[in-house]
Amino acid sequence: MIIDFHTHTFPDKIAAATIELLKQKSRTENFSDGTTDGLSRRLKENGVDLAVVLPVVTNPLKTAKINDAAALVNERTRETRVFSFGGIHPDTPDYKAELRRIASLGLKGVKLHPAYQRVPLDDIRYERIAGYADELGLIVSVHGGVDIGIAGDWSTPARARKLLDDVKPHKLVMAHMGGWLLWEDVKKYLCGQDVYLDTSFSCGSFGYRDDVPPAERMQPLSEEEFTNIIRLHGADKVLFGTDSPWSDHAEQLALIRRQPLSEEEKSKILGENAKKLLQL
Repeated sequence: MIIDFHTHTFPDKIAAATIELLKQKSRTENFSDGTTDGLSRRLKENGVDLAVVLPVVTNPLKTAKINDAAALVNERTRETRVFSFGGIHPDTPDYKAELRRIASLGLKGVKLHPAYQRVPLDDIRYERIAGYADELGLIVSVHGGVDIGIAGDWSTPARARKLLDDVKPHKLVMAHMGGWLLWEDVKKYLCGQDVYLDTSFSCGSFGYRDDVPPAERMQPLSEEEFTNIIRLHGADKVLFGTDSPWSDHAEQLALIRRQPLSEEEKSKILGENAKKLLQL
C-alpha cells in the first residue's frame, strides 16, 4: 500500500487563484491543479492508494468552515483516494470543542503551520492543542523548518523538540524531514525522538520558475543526506509525502525506491507506517 501523507488541495472555485498566489510567493511551479479531482488523477496515474490532505487555517474564525469542507472531501474518499485531515489555528475559539468535533467528524488529525499562522511552534497555545489532540487520539502534522515563501524561525527543530519534551505527544509528524533547510538541527534535536518525519519537499528536484536564478534557488537535501537522516532516525518513523501540488509523484516515488535501503524499509516509508498511524 502506498500512502502520500502530505498533500494540499483547495476548493474548485478558488484553486486556480490560490495556486497562482502561492506560486508568486514561492517562485515555484505546480505539478497538479490543486483540486481534489486533480490530485485524484495523479494518485491513480502513479499507483498511490491514498493521499492525506492537510488544510491550513489562517483565519481562526474560519476553522469550523474548513473542517466542514474537509469532512465533505472524505465522503468521496473511496472514489478519489483523497482523505482530508482537519485544521486548527492557535487562536481558534474554544479549541477543545473544535478538536472534539474534528474527532467526531472522523478527520483523524489536524494540520498546524506556524509560519502561515504567525505563531512559534513552542508557544503555549500550540502545546495545549497538541496535548489535547493527543488525548483524543488525533495525529498532529506540523510544517517543519523554514517556509519557502515566508521568512522566520517559526517552526525550527529546536522548537519542535521543546514541544515534544513538554507535551510528549504520541502522534506528532514534522513535515519536510523535520525541518526544511535546517538539516543539521534535525539530526541534533529530532533524530531518534518519538516523532514522525515526512519526506515531502525535502529531496529531489523542485519546479522553480525559469526566471529564478540558480543562485537564488533553495537547495534540497542530497540523496546521501536524505538516506543518512532516515538511518539516524529509523525507517519506522518516516512517512512518504510529496507536498502535492508542489512536487511530482512519479519522481518522488522513484526517489524512495532507489535509495540504499532494504525493501522492508522502503515499504514502511511508502505506506506501512502511515497505514498503522492512520489505523486503517
